[in-house]
Amino acid sequence: MSEASFDLALIGIGTGNPDHLTFQGAAAMRDADLIIIPRKGEDKADLADLRREICARVLEGAETRIAEFDLPKRDADGDYLAGVSDWHDAIAAVWTETVASADPAPKKVALLIWGDPSLYDSSLRIAARLDPRPSIRVIPGITALQALCAAHAIPFNDVGAPVLVTTGRRLRERGFPADADTVAVMLDGACAFQSLDPEGLMIWWGAYLGMDGEMLFSGPLAEVGPKIVAARAEAREQRGWIMDIYLIRRTVRAA
Repeated sequence: MSEASFDLALIGIGTGNPDHLTFQGAAAMRDADLIIIPRKGEDKADLADLRREICARVLEGAETRIAEFDLPKRDADGDYLAGVSDWHDAIAAVWTETVASADPAPKKVALLIWGDPSLYDSSLRIAARLDPRPSIRVIPGITALQALCAAHAIPFNDVGAPVLVTTGRRLRERGFPADADTVAVMLDGACAFQSLDPEGLMIWWGAYLGMDGEMLFSGPLAEVGPKIVAARAEAREQRGWIMDIYLIRRTVRAA
């Protein structure tokens, strides 16, 4: 594989609050020749607007250019992993096309990553598909896990106890893991906690963390779960999209 003509920086920008951007991230933005911003349709315009707001704050006086692209949609039919792989190929192709269309050609390109590029984000996997492959630099950001725990003022784990970070799909298919006291659940579009026996479980849930309209619920799963389901559906209907995450913790250790 030949070497790309540009370097790529993946910059974590937190979960919706422009103040989450680190000094390191801001410096990387100003150092870039080109920042490319995904558009996800009118119903998710907030996500592009936040990136534009961050750029407006950080890039004043800098020579960094901005280019936007329409994010391809994933085919939800058929095999899940095959669909994700095809989707990543399509995104890599759009990245390549967007950079190639810039004039003059950029030497340093940056993407602003919601949350952190290393945690349940596919940007690194997509970047690995670029051909030729660029030199990749990762600037970490605040994760949704950090934002959730901070919003609820709780520790991520109990003393000496393990935590499992998983997806809604796996929680629904496999249940609460026997070897973890706390489960952090991401990418759950169907409230998989409803599949669990709620006895002895606490939940801390958050949506739009760090953004205007942040939503928080916490308490015994049996009591709070139905409230989360209703509030989540209403919020998604009103805004057209939702990003949420939650922790579930045993109040009594499994025998």
